[in-house]
Amino acid sequence: MAQKEQSDGKVRFLEKFGFGMFGVSNNIVYQFRGIHYLFFLTNALRMDTFWAGMVLTIGTIWDAVNDPLIGFYTVNRKFRSGERVRPYAFWYAIPWAVTVILLFSDFGLSGMAQVAAAVIVYILFEVFNTFVAIPYNSMAGLATPLDSERRSINVYRNLGAGGGSVIGGVAALPLLKLFGGLDTDGNLIAETGTRGFFLVTLVLAVIIIAGSGFHYATTRERVRQQAEDEKKLSLKQVAVMLFRCKSWVLNTVYIVCYGTINLLLMSCLNYYATYVLHSTEKATIVMLAYLVGSLIASFLVSAVDKKLGRRKTMTFAAGISIVGKFWFVANPFSVGAIFVNAFTVGIAITFAFVLFNTNRNNIVDIIESKHGRRIDSMIASTDNLASKLAVALATQLLTIALSRAGHDPSLPVQPDAVITAINLMLGWIPLIASIIMALVAWFMPIEREYKEAKALQKFVGARKTVTEG
Repeated sequence: MAQKEQSDGKVRFLEKFGFGMFGVSNNIVYQFRGIHYLFFLTNALRMDTFWAGMVLTIGTIWDAVNDPLIGFYTVNRKFRSGERVRPYAFWYAIPWAVTVILLFSDFGLSGMAQVAAAVIVYILFEVFNTFVAIPYNSMAGLATPLDSERRSINVYRNLGAGGGSVIGGVAALPLLKLFGGLDTDGNLIAETGTRGFFLVTLVLAVIIIAGSGFHYATTRERVRQQAEDEKKLSLKQVAVMLFRCKSWVLNTVYIVCYGTINLLLMSCLNYYATYVLHSTEKATIVMLAYLVGSLIASFLVSAVDKKLGRRKTMTFAAGISIVGKFWFVANPFSVGAIFVNAFTVGIAITFAFVLFNTNRNNIVDIIESKHGRRIDSMIASTDNLASKLAVALATQLLTIALSRAGHDPSLPVQPDAVITAINLMLGWIPLIASIIMALVAWFMPIEREYKEAKALQKFVGARKTVTEG
């Protein structure tokens, strides 16, 4: 095989740790933005709920559109080093960090000028995020050809994601309180809330740059394309490669459901804590349940995957999410129910994250075995396209539901319709998405297609060796 790799395909600890640190830097942003950005727009900047939802929807749709465009650009590009994706972590970390700060800045505008400024900043944020996401989602497949090592790398990524989630979700509110953004009861102070958010993002930006830099310094691209064909691929050729791969299609649907479930929990949690638990700060405690579930699952996912196999393990993850919704759907005002909901989502999302990312890495090999070309960056970006379109739809659904229900951030007590809308987004909608995940996972042929791809690669490699000899 025409691949440069360590003799046994194993990846050393420091390199896996580098993936974990990259997971910290990426997920600190993902978690902080996911939990706090909509709340920041409506309750700190006092933007109308409908228009705040439009900001997120427009930005997310743009991000979904620019994902395949940037992915297509990078799939036909090589750096001077011969690498295809790793350098993006180095070149785009600082501009990405800057846009995170701008995302939570008050420009002193109002009305449509405020909305326009927020849209522009969000679009810039998503452009740089897309470039950084290319090595984040692709490098595990380029570091090693072994499924077991790729899964191990994704476990480290998830552990890093958990650390990033702690900083971006749990530690953010205490920092916000320290910087004068929350009162003694843990609720947002109108006069100083925006300044508090700005100071928190300054701290987070430093961590973003450090995590990306460490990943760049410790990781390596070893897997090389077997074929020597370097002709530029057309968008049509890439689309044919993707849609002829059943595992890619189903894995993408699984990712869409994952993103929807996670988005709704993150986006609704501050509202639920503020209006049901009567303290925004209590969102931190619920997030701890989510993170505990995620941490436990990180140590179990490899063993369960080895025991049950990929398809059954992915179905099992979706089943945990389904069961975790029953109590909350029956009694959404129960404190125990929201903790169980968050805990089981943490478990299910962690299993899903590790496995669908390992699938992504393996799908590149499947497509290469059929078409002779590696399209690592395109796999990551097109998956993100579908996922972000779903997230945009879910965000719009949430904000329209809140707006029509009469959400008013100036009121300490919201109308019953607002509470019902929040509970619906935390219960029934993610329950339906979890059921779809289970069905998709059950019919996914990833294990069979990957075995066939590896067998074909060995055959081609052996044939090439004989021919060259």
